[in-house]
Amino acid sequence: MAETVVLHNPRCSKSRQTCALLRERGIAFEERLYLEQPLSLEELRTLRDQLDAPPSAWLRSGEAAYASAGLSADSSEESLLQAIASQPILLQRPVVIHNGRARLGRPPEAVLELFV
Repeated sequence: MAETVVLHNPRCSKSRQTCALLRERGIAFEERLYLEQPLSLEELRTLRDQLDAPPSAWLRSGEAAYASAGLSADSSEESLLQAIASQPILLQRPVVIHNGRARLGRPPEAVLELFV
């Protein structure tokens, strides 16, 4: 795996901005189109640790898939992870992973703290 990975959705403006920001700074990275290559449940558990945040903080609760999965604010962490694994559209994007840590690119500049 590359040293830096961006969980990327090319249709998302924040995701495109984050990739552009990294390129402007000369940071090499691998793009993982997570809608085409969804993260496994194990990868999502690792991501939770790398983000140091519960899945509820990086879940897109406004997506139709959230309601159709029967999720709510009371859903367990494991239920949220399973939902993201089965419906990757629920993953907030972009996420940048670098040297065992990760940051959500909202705003895109937030990911730069991984490189200081």
